[in-house]
Amino acid sequence: MKPFWKVVFGGCLGALIAFFLINLIIFGLIGSAISSMGSKESQPSVPRGAILKIDLSKPIGEQGKESFSFNPLLMSANMGQSVSLLDAIRALETAATDPQVKFVYLKADGLGMDIAQAEEFRNALVRFRESGKPLVAYSQNLSAGNYYIASVADKVILNTYGDVMIQGMSSSLMYYKDLIDHLGVDIQLIRHGKYKSAGEPYIKSEPSQENKEQYEKMLGTIWGVMADAVAASRDFTAEQYNAWIDNLELESGKDALEKGLVDELWYDDQVRDYFCTLCGVKEPKQLKYVSLKDYAAAKVKPNLRSKEKIAVVYADGEIVMDDKGDGNIGNNFAREIAKARRDSSVKAVVFRVNSPGGSVQASAAIEREIALTKACKPVVASYGGYAASGGYWISCGADKIFSDKSTLTGSIGVFGLIPSFGKALRKNLHLNVYEVSTHKHGSKAGGMDPLDPEEEAAMQKQIDETYEDFVARVAAGRGLTTEAVDEIAQGRVWAGGDAIRIGLVDEWGGLTDAIRYAATMAGLENYRLVEYPVVEPVYNKLMASMNEQGTEQDIRAGFADAATRTGNWLLGLDGPVVAARMETIEIKLK
Repeated sequence: MKPFWKVVFGGCLGALIAFFLINLIIFGLIGSAISSMGSKESQPSVPRGAILKIDLSKPIGEQGKESFSFNPLLMSANMGQSVSLLDAIRALETAATDPQVKFVYLKADGLGMDIAQAEEFRNALVRFRESGKPLVAYSQNLSAGNYYIASVADKVILNTYGDVMIQGMSSSLMYYKDLIDHLGVDIQLIRHGKYKSAGEPYIKSEPSQENKEQYEKMLGTIWGVMADAVAASRDFTAEQYNAWIDNLELESGKDALEKGLVDELWYDDQVRDYFCTLCGVKEPKQLKYVSLKDYAAAKVKPNLRSKEKIAVVYADGEIVMDDKGDGNIGNNFAREIAKARRDSSVKAVVFRVNSPGGSVQASAAIEREIALTKACKPVVASYGGYAASGGYWISCGADKIFSDKSTLTGSIGVFGLIPSFGKALRKNLHLNVYEVSTHKHGSKAGGMDPLDPEEEAAMQKQIDETYEDFVARVAAGRGLTTEAVDEIAQGRVWAGGDAIRIGLVDEWGGLTDAIRYAATMAGLENYRLVEYPVVEPVYNKLMASMNEQGTEQDIRAGFADAATRTGNWLLGLDGPVVAARMETIEIKLK
């Protein structure tokens, strides 16, 4: 063999071997991580005299989910798993009467849950405290979020030199109009509802007066819930708490101690010594900790002896037509509801909603499945962080609605956002796209040119009709007149603390309250909880993602279509679609 071909052949063979070995190592690491996680969780142990350690920075989600991370530099893989809110609450209920658990230790640094979840979890801690077992919180630094949880404890301890950063609640709104104008992109917003603000950032440089009004009301209500809860657990009033924040009187650990926010300023070793006293041991090395995740895995078990079930159906994510990926709900999710309906052993359904809404078409499909289910068994809705717009559409017909006070709900309104990029292509890339059509409006909402007056009027008619349908569905589900619904609708978002007053929800309460009520409706004393959809193991998701391949249609897509989709992606738009959705709000606790 000639030297040249030896080198070529040797190089190809070497590359193939390297590729095979790298994949073997990666899959071995994945398998090892999965096996390790499985072995740890298959037989979790809870020692006698254990301290149930709850690290508030660890994620608590609507459903417990596996996660996977791979570090190519270190060639290491890690598997993790979040605890579901339901399992976390049931673990606390179990720990209250479990002789193996000595007390609960809240490691209050960070907050791995949203505000509505924090409200439900805090209420569970309040119930645990009634058991008489100690509840101790220790934090290196205090913020409004972690102090909201920590304040429930019997003893709140702050590191001697810990920072206090309690500044209240805020939300940042970003507006894109100036950038969009600079790029030459045309955006048309067609909506019904003066408070329907999801599309505002694309057509305005600052919030409308209506949007400012609803944000101030929402944040004020949610903060009021938190401040009242903190004050009820400590020896001061909500008015005093707010005044201290406004006057910058909570800047150090000494301030927090003087005002009664904390009970002690201790170093880490002093905290461990205190734990030794509570547990009746001499040295910190004798302390026995068990994490919330491990305790829930060991103690929260399904009642397998009961054949009768209550299904908890999680509507967690944005509502879209194609919901094959994570974080979305749609047609596939509607089929999950149908499974629960057809299962004769399922005697009631708890519909847990944590969604800002989305596609009208998908919302209607989900709502239909809920209506069909309600016709044959009780359906009780429970609201998480969001149950707004389409999230409210899909659940307003439930037999009863429970909501957290800090839930964002309502947003009964509809909008259409139509971007067009023809002018931007001409201005920035000096490209001209001409469309030829057999009919007058053949290129309507094609992504190149704005809607003309006739097309805009037709779109407005569609939006108005969808809004009227939305209002009628809410009125029927809530036993209200359409006039009454319209008065509180117009796209306005309400905090759960206000929603009960205007008839959008029936009762304040969390997921466990909804489950107990569903059991009562179904006449059940003993039952097993089952969850839909079933959480798919992360290994299956990794295998599926590796098998995905691009379609010929994607490869051969025209330039105009590619430019439109790229522009939509850059601006965070979904294209010309009628939507019942509120903007996702990031509320900051400082």
